[in-house]
Amino acid sequence: MPFAARQRPRPRSPGAILGAQAQPLRPVHSPGPPRHAALPSSSPKLPPVSTTTPTPSGLTLEPGVPICQTDLPLDWYQDELKPYAEEYLALPDRTPESVLPWLDGYVRPAQEHFGDSLLLLAHYYMGGEIVQLVERYGGAVADSYALALQAARNPEKKVIVESAVHFMAESVAILAHDDQDVWITNPKAGCTMEMLAKDHMVLPATDQLIERYGDDLLVIAYMNTSGRIKSIAGSTGGAVCTSSNAHLVVDWARKQNKKILFVPDQHLGRNTASRLGMDLDALVTLPDPSVHGGNWTLDQVDGGLAALDKAEMILWGSSCGVHTIFDADMVRWWQARDWRVLIHPESPLEPVLAADGVGSTKYLWDQLLAAKPGDKLVIGTEGHFVRNARREGAKRGVEVRHLAEIPGRLSGGCGCATMSRNDPPHLAGMLDLLRRGEAPSLNHVLAGDAVDERTGRRDRLSEAERAELIGHARASLERMIEITEAG
Repeated sequence: MPFAARQRPRPRSPGAILGAQAQPLRPVHSPGPPRHAALPSSSPKLPPVSTTTPTPSGLTLEPGVPICQTDLPLDWYQDELKPYAEEYLALPDRTPESVLPWLDGYVRPAQEHFGDSLLLLAHYYMGGEIVQLVERYGGAVADSYALALQAARNPEKKVIVESAVHFMAESVAILAHDDQDVWITNPKAGCTMEMLAKDHMVLPATDQLIERYGDDLLVIAYMNTSGRIKSIAGSTGGAVCTSSNAHLVVDWARKQNKKILFVPDQHLGRNTASRLGMDLDALVTLPDPSVHGGNWTLDQVDGGLAALDKAEMILWGSSCGVHTIFDADMVRWWQARDWRVLIHPESPLEPVLAADGVGSTKYLWDQLLAAKPGDKLVIGTEGHFVRNARREGAKRGVEVRHLAEIPGRLSGGCGCATMSRNDPPHLAGMLDLLRRGEAPSLNHVLAGDAVDERTGRRDRLSEAERAELIGHARASLERMIEITEAG
């Protein structure tokens, strides 16, 4: 059955939005399913190396300073990883002097076993321990755009292990070569925004919109979506975008004279429209998926069918809980005290318009690295990122604060709980189990995999379905690359 037909959802209650069915696990040392069955042999189209090569974060491990921010409960680990977690939790402390010798005992043998074919990856939002440790072992830390390209950009790397969230690892897998395998240290590491834009929620909306607008509908999928959503974008002739290139992708889409569905972050969509000078009254936001799931009809949208017909861009109703805490009063409070405020565009429009600078995680980190001694920066984004920035800024004589850290305010600078489910035991265990040929199948990432972030259950497509999905999803990613490099 074709992927698109298989995924036509039956109505579900909002409480069942994460109910993927489990699939039998296959030991890694037995033959696994082909990654790109029936795919064309052409390699992914890639931008110049200079635009996608991760640059060092600058974070360093300091003697005597704990490198780990939290300890996860033992029952949060997969059974195969619990022995490593038990050893880690038994260490006397979390300083480099204790953690590194233990970690070296697993990582170094894996590096010797795989040689130059091993590639370690992490995202800027990971806790400081993962960013520092991945770089210590020769890995790369980057934003989602650069991460997605790392397997395709490095064909000599055959075993890619990512300490990040599932949609990022899946994007790597979509663009990877046929002889590369992508693994994730914790398959339950996810994104709350993406969890509110699952395919069984988005497909009812796209079905209705396509029925009404036909080929005039074009879907733009933010990188923070599954491969199934990226495939929907590709099937409509649309593209993926990131927070750094959303303005380029939306501008390209407008020139196609299409009605745009922007999935899933309504705030990034609205901020992008504002940046491009679009009429914000010509935007329509779909019902909140945390309340309604995918169980609604077009006539229930605010303004009804008339508003949809007039809309230039339709926004999916999801958002990032980490960024929605920010408001313009926070920005002005810091500015009144001579701090420069930088903010991520997943934040609401009002604080974005008030801030001194707006951009992706790479932009925010680059601003820190370019700051001069004595500069004072306030950053509005995920808490682990800001803590990493504060630590690095202190070494450079630059003060860094989190935008929400205002005396008397109830909201604080929280980290992303679902994204930060990667820690040293996950990295040690994954690499050791891979070396021994005993890595859990659940950690092996194939395009189209849907993993329940709460139970770890996985829904895996058939080979034919996966081939169809990769064709559309890869097309949407390649359009993003072409648009970005042309811009």
